[in-house]
Amino acid sequence: MLHTRFCEVFGVEHPVVQGGMQWVGRAELVSAVANAGGLGFLTALTQPTPEDLVREVARCREMTDRPFGVNLTILPSINPPPYAEYRDVIVESGVAVVETAGFNPAEHLPAFRSAGVKVLHKCTSVRHAVKAQDLGVDGVSIDGFECAGHPGEDDIPGLVLIPAAAARITIPMLASGGFADARGLVAALALGADGINMGTRFVATAEAPVHENVKRALVTATERDTELIFRPLRNTARVARNGISQEVVKILDAGGEFEDVRDLVAGVRGRRVLTDGDLEAGVWTTGMAQGLVHDVPTVAELIQRLVREAEELITGRLAGLVAR
Repeated sequence: MLHTRFCEVFGVEHPVVQGGMQWVGRAELVSAVANAGGLGFLTALTQPTPEDLVREVARCREMTDRPFGVNLTILPSINPPPYAEYRDVIVESGVAVVETAGFNPAEHLPAFRSAGVKVLHKCTSVRHAVKAQDLGVDGVSIDGFECAGHPGEDDIPGLVLIPAAAARITIPMLASGGFADARGLVAALALGADGINMGTRFVATAEAPVHENVKRALVTATERDTELIFRPLRNTARVARNGISQEVVKILDAGGEFEDVRDLVAGVRGRRVLTDGDLEAGVWTTGMAQGLVHDVPTVAELIQRLVREAEELITGRLAGLVAR
């Protein structure tokens, strides 16, 4: 069995994580990941109010007695959500782990520490990972350029970013962005990570609460079928390539401003993709790892296969390459 520092610190069986995903990180998926020995995260802001998060945590507990966490992504906004209230729900609900992302989590760390909540901070650069470590988080998850969502503005792929971070990080570290199978897990461990975080791969599972059209789209897509939007605005996001995302790129490349694309990228439209299965309804997040997705297994089948094949790679093919 693969067992790393990450497993020890965060109390899970396998070094495999399903990070927070807006509209996707719900109890059905998170509990399935937990029951399969991984670490899954509910997405706090998927829930309309802190009270809804209380109910979602309770719902997840009805489906699993294993550890799971909550993602709290902190982003700039004209009308920000009540982050402190969501944080207090995490603490008061006795959640074991929180995944913070976006802005510096320093404001929230004292409350998490005093409650014994482990903090895993997601970042996109070595400097941000080092800063998080200095703040006292328990682990970091570092996103390479291949990832879905926001890859930062440095454009450093995982093959360089992960070992660069590993050289400066002493706490458990996850590799994120571009991971979907056993080969990726073994590569991440070889590069110095203590496990992997997968998002896109977990969307294409039986328990993911998204429309079957989305899952089928991931199976048929290639690694080239994503689009980088908001590049001119220095707020790059990787999404699925469709008519809407291509139009957004065209408008912004021609000098347009956010106001010119606001209606196209509205969250309610992206949510319709996931719930109704209309792949052209809006922009929806996916990573380059979709090119490695070829089926829609259950979460348990996926994690068992991933860990088994990783062990076979390490003890078989790789060990056989060493001359004796």
